[in-house]
Amino acid sequence: MKPILEQAIEKLNVDKKLILVYAIVYLAWGTGMNYFGIFMQIARFTYWWQIITCYLLYMVPVSLLLRNLPFHAQYAYGLVAMGFLEFGGYAIQSSYVYPDNILEKLFTPQNFALGMALFFALYFPVGNWAVGKIYGAIFKPQQKST
Repeated sequence: MKPILEQAIEKLNVDKKLILVYAIVYLAWGTGMNYFGIFMQIARFTYWWQIITCYLLYMVPVSLLLRNLPFHAQYAYGLVAMGFLEFGGYAIQSSYVYPDNILEKLFTPQNFALGMALFFALYFPVGNWAVGKIYGAIFKPQQKST
């Protein structure tokens, strides 16, 4: 059995076009979710560049590491990854939570970060599925007809 670091490096060593698709999809997704959070006055990043650090530099590599696992395993590991991210973001106040927002009213302020982690953990299996479909549609080798 290979050491875990060697396995991780192999999972991250993918076609550059696949990474480009991840980057485009996750950047658009992150930007959209940040603006949705602002519009609905739920939560937002404190700085615009956090979309890049969170979605591209954190979530894309995690997605690549999880991409060939079953949905439930991607979600479970993604929940751990998002738990650390959500906890850290709110602890160091790099994410802003709008006071008395709709999610706090629904789930209580004490459960806000947990709810966010539970929701955003779906990004890994859903993101991997979507990127796989897009990548396959764009870069699928053309079959010659006879």
